[in-house]
Amino acid sequence: MRKIALLFISTFLCVASCYAQKGFDREIQSSLFVPKGTMCGGVSFSYMEMEANNYKLLILDDAQGDGYTFKISPHFSYFIKDNISVGGRVSYTRGYVDLGQLDIDLGDDLNFDVSDYSYLSHGISTSGFLRTYMGLGNSKVFGFFNELSITYGYSQGKTISGTGKDLTGTYQKVNKLKIGATPGLTAFVTNNLAVEVSINLLGLDFQWINQTTNQVEKGSFRRSSANFKINIFSVNIGLCTYF
Repeated sequence: MRKIALLFISTFLCVASCYAQKGFDREIQSSLFVPKGTMCGGVSFSYMEMEANNYKLLILDDAQGDGYTFKISPHFSYFIKDNISVGGRVSYTRGYVDLGQLDIDLGDDLNFDVSDYSYLSHGISTSGFLRTYMGLGNSKVFGFFNELSITYGYSQGKTISGTGKDLTGTYQKVNKLKIGATPGLTAFVTNNLAVEVSINLLGLDFQWINQTTNQVEKGSFRRSSANFKINIFSVNIGLCTYF
């Protein structure tokens, strides 16, 4: 984990030093997109609901259950310089799955049955970020931004399976730390209201999980990872008001 963190920091410093040095002039004209002293507030929201009744797909058979996921993320920022802002974000997430029945058919003598299973989780995270903006040409409507952020998150979850005397339950606590880069596109629909679309691109993630099963057995899990790829499942859409 320390090696990954040192590698990420050294790479960031190398890139920063390259920008600081005088090099080839690409003749990119810097234009004012958002002026110094502007404040920005906004929120992103997502919700998904699903329900299955005797559903069949490939190796899945007789799937019955329902569930949902919910996330809301308000944020606020202040432009310390032209086209450069600092801010913070708070996110709340909640998810639930109730699986009544699921058959997995992998061929002859390879059939599995999952039933009476449910999972509930909810958590909150806070982050601080730095954003730099660049207008699309001389446009005051369309522009690009890049966000560098550091995020800490805490969540709780519980898993319940079986019924009656066979009922078992697992409770877990999750701590997360993430350093990430998120590029995006913003478009002003009015003079003060903008729509944003962004996608997670670069991330350094750390996760610690502690579990307790049936209030007796203890378990833990730790994971660290570094990613530099486009994740199409992490597209964020939000509204922002500039004032």
